[in-house]
Amino acid sequence: MNENVKAHLQQLEESHLQSEVRSSSKKLAQILANDFQEIGSSGILINKAMCLEGGVNLDEMSLHNYQVEQLAPDVVLATYYVMNHSKERNTLRSSIWKYIDGRWQLSFHQGTITNLSLEEMKKS
Repeated sequence: MNENVKAHLQQLEESHLQSEVRSSSKKLAQILANDFQEIGSSGILINKAMCLEGGVNLDEMSLHNYQVEQLAPDVVLATYYVMNHSKERNTLRSSIWKYIDGRWQLSFHQGTITNLSLEEMKKS
């Protein structure tokens, strides 16, 4: 995998955690693919329209241990760990990014609450 692509996807993923992006339907619409689906940590299935209409949570979060695996020339699986500083909980996350219309777009996302600390996660 090209390190520039990995760095670009990590930057997109990190921007997606920022309040200014999460509170902007326009910015979310640019990141989310039309077929976007998310399985939230609550177990609820969410699509792009729901994100744009209802918004997404505006918690303060930080991303760690970002890894990518290329599944196809235009499809990448990203896995990482998020510390939610607002809710004081951590999640393991996975995202599928697709290269559509000349740019990377988020097609699928899932977050699972974990009791693992960041230190424990780095050891595994």
